[in-house]
Amino acid sequence: MSHSHGFATLPPPPYYAVIFSSQRNGADEDGYAATAAQLFDAVHGQPGFLGAESARDAQGFGITVAYFDSEASIAAWRDDAAHAAAREHGRRHWYHHYELRIARVERAYGARTSVAAEATA
Repeated sequence: MSHSHGFATLPPPPYYAVIFSSQRNGADEDGYAATAAQLFDAVHGQPGFLGAESARDAQGFGITVAYFDSEASIAAWRDDAAHAAAREHGRRHWYHHYELRIARVERAYGARTSVAAEATA
C-alpha cells in the first residue's frame, strides 16, 4: 500500500503516523544514503507498514512520515535489529537534532487539481 516517491497510497483511517523530523549534520561519508535505502526496502516488508512520505531541504532539514496500521506494528519496526542499529549510528554520526512523534490519524482527505494532474502527466 505504499508509494516510494511522493504521496503514500493509504487505506481509510484510522491508522498511525510516525513523524521523524531531523536536522542532518552534513556527514554523508558514513553511508547515510545506502543505509536509508536499505531501511526503506526493509520497512516495506514489515507487517503493518502502510507507506511513507519523505522530504529534505538543501540545509539538511527533513521530515519522514511512516504510516502503520497499529501501535504494535510501530513497536515491531522499532525493535527490528537493523533499524535499531541505524538509529544508534544516526544519533552518533548523522543528526545534529531529531524529533520523533507518533500520532493516530482519525481523518484524512485531499484533492488533486487538474493543474497538478496535467503537470505530472
